[in-house]
Amino acid sequence: MSLFVIFPARNEGKTIAQCIEIARKSKFKPEILVVDGNSGDNTKKEAREAGAIVIRQSKNIYPAKGTAMRDGVKEAIKRGAKQILFLDADIINLTPEWVDLLAEPVIEKACDMSRGYYRRAEYDGAVTKLVAKPLSGVFFPEISHFNQPLSGEICATAELFKTLLKSRDWPDGWGVDIWLLIESAMRDNQITEIYLGTKVHTSRQEYLVDVIRLSKMAEQVSLTTFKEAIKYKRIGNLKNVHL
Repeated sequence: MSLFVIFPARNEGKTIAQCIEIARKSKFKPEILVVDGNSGDNTKKEAREAGAIVIRQSKNIYPAKGTAMRDGVKEAIKRGAKQILFLDADIINLTPEWVDLLAEPVIEKACDMSRGYYRRAEYDGAVTKLVAKPLSGVFFPEISHFNQPLSGEICATAELFKTLLKSRDWPDGWGVDIWLLIESAMRDNQITEIYLGTKVHTSRQEYLVDVIRLSKMAEQVSLTTFKEAIKYKRIGNLKNVHL
C-alpha cells in the first residue's frame, strides 16, 4: 500500500500546514504532496516546513486546478503511489477520518473511486446546484445521483488515474472535477460517494460576498460538460428538455 494525499494549493499559507499535519495522522500513513500554483504568499514555505513534498505546477496559468491535479498525479505515480487522494487546501475542519473514509474503500478494492460529499449551507455550492447537477442530469443521467459532482475530496486507484492521464482533453482549469467524474463513469469504473459531514473552507467566504466571483468556474464547468456531451454523442439529449 502506498497512499499519496495531494493538495493543489495557491495562496493557502494560512491553512496548508494544518491540513498537512491532519492528513498525515490518517491510519494509512500517507505521503503528502503539495502542488503549488505559483503562490504569492508563504504556501510553499509552510508546506515544506510541515514535511510535505512540494512541486510547482507546470503551467503558469490561472485558473489551473486541472493542471495542478494532473501534475500531482504524475509526480505521485513516479514516486510509487498505488492510491491517490485529493483534498482542498483551504479546509478549516479537516480531520484524519476524512482521509480514512475516502481511502479505505479504494484500498480495499470496494471501488475504483471514492468521492466526498457534505452537508452544505443554504447559499453554498452555487455552481454545483445551478450548473453541474442540472447539466449532468440532462447529458449524463448515470451520474445525476451524485450529491457533489464537483467534490474536491476524491480518492482513486493509480491505475484509474494512469488511464485518465492518456486523455488529451484533461482540463487545465475548474472543469477538471466534473470531467474526472464523467470520464470515470463512462469508462465503467465503480464510484462511491462518502459522507464527510460539514465542510468549512475559507474560499466560501470570498464568493458569499459576491457570487460573480464564481462566474469563471461556472463557465468552465458548463463548457466542460458540453464538450463531454459532444464527445460521447449526448448532445441529442437536448431534444428531451422541455423549455
